[in-house]
Amino acid sequence: MELSTTRHADMTIVHVPAPRIDAAAAIAFKDAMREAVGTEPDHVVLDLGQVTFVDSSGLGAIVAVMKSMGDGRRLDLASLTPDVAKVFRLTRMDTVFLIHADLDRAKPRAAG
Repeated sequence: MELSTTRHADMTIVHVPAPRIDAAAAIAFKDAMREAVGTEPDHVVLDLGQVTFVDSSGLGAIVAVMKSMGDGRRLDLASLTPDVAKVFRLTRMDTVFLIHADLDRAKPRAAG
């Protein structure tokens, strides 16, 4: 799976340009995410705006990426489509991840 990244100050936004994160894509997704985020930065936002379907394997892959990042690092989610947001609500994963309505709300605000 090809992911693209955008750097903003002390965070990285990882864009998922695929419509599905499911059993067929979960391993490739995890591998691509590990490569995209490496050991830096401490704050990563996963842009799921193009993802319209996540199954239990995809959800597990997202959780595995978060856990692999380790202590002191943070994985937020942004731009969830309605069906994907529903999966996170039904599984109560919306209490585990900070979910931003869109990327603008995920980006840090300048002081002053």
